[in-house]
Amino acid sequence: MLDSTLHAPGAVGIAPAVALRDIRKVHGKGDGAVVALDGISVALPRGSFTAIMGPSGSGKSTFLNIAAGLDRPTSGTVALGDVDLSRLSERRLTILRRERIGFVFQAFNLLPSLTVGQNIALPMRLDGRRARRSTVREVAARVGLENRLRDRPSQLSGGQQQRVAIARALITHPEVVFADEPTGALDSRTGRDVLRLLREVVDADGHTVVMVTHDPVAAAYADFVILLADGRLAGTLEAPTADEVAEQLAHLGD
Repeated sequence: MLDSTLHAPGAVGIAPAVALRDIRKVHGKGDGAVVALDGISVALPRGSFTAIMGPSGSGKSTFLNIAAGLDRPTSGTVALGDVDLSRLSERRLTILRRERIGFVFQAFNLLPSLTVGQNIALPMRLDGRRARRSTVREVAARVGLENRLRDRPSQLSGGQQQRVAIARALITHPEVVFADEPTGALDSRTGRDVLRLLREVVDADGHTVVMVTHDPVAAAYADFVILLADGRLAGTLEAPTADEVAEQLAHLGD
């Protein structure tokens, strides 16, 4: 039987950053029902980098959305640290996402009318807080953009825009950063720069990163790879090479 708990060095006895228990997600009803996730149980260690992979339709995006509290499972439980998300109202869930979770998307999702600094500070502004300029500069420096704070997104390259998105995700010091195909819109060289940054965010800053990707090279930057197929857990890999990930994906029919 597959061990669904991933173990980080020194993590014994520490509550996982995210824990999914017996997650089932069904879209639609009756004959038209589609099972997106079917009995997923996995615990993601704090301070780790996990990649979620699988063929198209395997449930990767659904996994991410449920783990991040963007969608609710049909059955089963999701915990962020010691908080059971299923017990929260929509309002409390929104507040939790804003305060304790960071998001990075393939399309960057920056507001073109705002400067780099304003985009970075946006999560705190939405939470009714004013970000200190020193905090914004510090986070911008973390992603190498401290000299571009007054620029607009249109003045930046794709890789720089994704770095702004990562800084925006980090501004609230989230417990977990969820990244959905963060290199999907980037060329391979720029994508590697972004992946190295996410790796540094884990190693140097102690953040937990969960990334959906279709790219074995991207997955090789992670500590763990979770493989999904037909909505089920199909395997896990620890510190794999890109070739090892590609080989496992080939067996899943990707």
